[in-house]
Amino acid sequence: MFAPEKLLLFRSFFMEKELQKIGFGGGCHWCTEAVFLSLKGVEEVQQGFITPKGTPEAFSEAVIVQYRSEEIAISTLIAIHLHTHKSTSEHSMRAKYRSGIYVFNTDDGDVAEVALQELQKDFPEPIITQVLHFGTFKSSLPQYHDYYFTNPDKPFCTTYIAPKLKVLLHKFAKEVDGDKINGRS
Repeated sequence: MFAPEKLLLFRSFFMEKELQKIGFGGGCHWCTEAVFLSLKGVEEVQQGFITPKGTPEAFSEAVIVQYRSEEIAISTLIAIHLHTHKSTSEHSMRAKYRSGIYVFNTDDGDVAEVALQELQKDFPEPIITQVLHFGTFKSSLPQYHDYYFTNPDKPFCTTYIAPKLKVLLHKFAKEVDGDKINGRS
């Protein structure tokens, strides 16, 4: 048997190592995937389509990010998301590209709501990004997974994804994993 203090240490060690999940949508999932794959502490990014809880027909392009909270904070992930897509813009493609933060539990929802309020100061226009409870996920086709890092020189990547990675390097350089981004942007 473990002494109570050793049990707490044991429990905290393994609980910290557990991956956390959060979903993000707002633009093309190829772009969003590339941004989050470039970060320290992000272990996996699943690219596809997400619906909010209670609206199973309302799929929108998005990603699920699995990350280590001891290496990168949820609030940092949210800030990166807001700065790397048009988080203040209502446009004709919003149904396909819903600006959302998809949470898997109420605590993360509360953190996300506070983060949106605090990050509003970074933007001259109101943030339209919504905090939504995760509903369902449908993966995109496998040939599109890891699209940027497989096809960095394709016109779509140089036109749309590379500029987002430059924003990432400029505003969030300490969060970028140099081995992952490999000097591509």
